Amino acid sequence: MNTQDRTTLSWTRERVLAAVAVLVAVLMAFPGVLPNAVGRLGSLLETFRPWAGLAVPVLLVPALLRRSALALVSVMLPSAVWAGLFGARLLPAGQEAAHDLTVLQHNVNDENPDPRGTARALAAAGADLIALEELTPATRPVYEAVLAPGHPYHAVVGSVGLWSRHPLTDSRPVDIRPAEVGGDWNRGLRATVRTPHGDLAAYVAHLPSIRIGPSGFGSAWRDESAVKLGAALAAEPLDRIVLMGDLNSTLDDRGLAPVTSLLTPADEGFGFTWPAAFPLARIDHVMTRAATPVATWTLPATASDHLPVAARVKL
Repeated sequence: MNTQDRTTLSWTRERVLAAVAVLVAVLMAFPGVLPNAVGRLGSLLETFRPWAGLAVPVLLVPALLRRSALALVSVMLPSAVWAGLFGARLLPAGQEAAHDLTVLQHNVNDENPDPRGTARALAAAGADLIALEELTPATRPVYEAVLAPGHPYHAVVGSVGLWSRHPLTDSRPVDIRPAEVGGDWNRGLRATVRTPHGDLAAYVAHLPSIRIGPSGFGSAWRDESAVKLGAALAAEPLDRIVLMGDLNSTLDDRGLAPVTSLLTPADEGFGFTWPAAFPLARIDHVMTRAATPVATWTLPATASDHLPVAARVKL
């Protein structure tokens, strides 16, 4: 290969590197351009969007090795986009902000080897409301016994439950079951909380799990369930709502739009909650309507595969 050919090849590689950097920046900034028609790839990208920033060091290394000004400048674009989208989340959480209510959300895992220890950790967190998912007939009495002293009011529907310091009324199931799901599947709950600051509609929800396989991002049931949950929230007669739940995706995922379009998320910081051993995504959420989330944070790991997430709310 002569010198001219080498120069041409080098220039081509630099342009390819620059093009990849620009593509990463565009997808990070505008994930909606990636359609969901094939394998729901758009939702997959949105679910793990913060991790797209890992492309920056991957692209930076060859740019530095090639000493390419074009490539180096191009790599700065996804860096700037990531900083603009997520940089503020690196700031410390403001847990001491003025608030009226502290709520806690936790998927306790139906295979939890230490439900009593998990319940004790949650009871000690100082929350006014505690929402739990993946309760089982065997573990439900354990949570009831441990949480009762500090949270004497509770309601359970199927595998989801709500414990409260304040009286609960009008507790009832919320139908979020996908049409194709049969059996004893009840994973939605609604109750009125009689707080000192007025009534609040509390929702607890556990949307269907997603699967990532050869056919892509399997979220059809989760998306269908989100539509039903959104309809219930839209029809809620009380102004104030707090939703606590394992929604099985991040708030960026377009599949959750029927819910996220109606509520304000408590999304300070990254707050990744799953998997507990090495959290990659925040799929456990606290969201509100006619109330303001002023702080949110994750608690230390329990024996579950999810981390608990807490939020302070101003009513």
